[in-house]
Amino acid sequence: MKKKRAFNLEDAYSVRTPADSVRLYGDWADSYDTEFVTDAGYVSYLRVAELLLQNAEGIEGVVLDIGCGTGLIGTRLRRGGITSIDGIDISPEMLEKAAGKKTETNEPVYRRLITADLTKQLKLPDNHYAGLVSAGAFTSGHLGPEPLDELWRVAAPGAICAIGVKTSHYTAMKFEQKFARDADQGLITPPKLVEVQIYESHNHSEHAEDTALIVVCQVN
Repeated sequence: MKKKRAFNLEDAYSVRTPADSVRLYGDWADSYDTEFVTDAGYVSYLRVAELLLQNAEGIEGVVLDIGCGTGLIGTRLRRGGITSIDGIDISPEMLEKAAGKKTETNEPVYRRLITADLTKQLKLPDNHYAGLVSAGAFTSGHLGPEPLDELWRVAAPGAICAIGVKTSHYTAMKFEQKFARDADQGLITPPKLVEVQIYESHNHSEHAEDTALIVVCQVN
């Protein structure tokens, strides 16, 4: 049996490789919703979900939840009326938790759950998803902008995207240049940015004031 470890934001921000992520989130899957969401006050995923839901009338098809973890965004989107969601994550243990999430009518939150390394080519069809959503995958020590090419590939024309990126990571990893270049090339519409707090006020760690930029655009 794995020994339970206490959650530490520094551990989350210090991963460097996909293998690090597999180990980290495998250890934390059982306590993630309590230690990270409740105790650390993680809330930015709610704003990501809200921004996708504001454009939900344009979504006719399946939404891909990128780095879905334990199913936080998927659960919120189902409550908001989106009925078909696939989740993708590198951690089988986190996906197992997501598989256990149910709607108010006791249906599984996710249509399909996919274990995959988002730094590699995805075994998903072209032009498939009507929406892309992500809250915590694009952050310090996790994904840079490179996986966006694969995400644009699997998205159908007109797909609505709400992708959260930690603000300091957005700057350091040159996300602005990537989004601008892709918009110039006609791959996506010019993105709109919404800055939000990542944590609630009861978080008193050195990351308490961290923000995320939610990138809202459509795939052409």
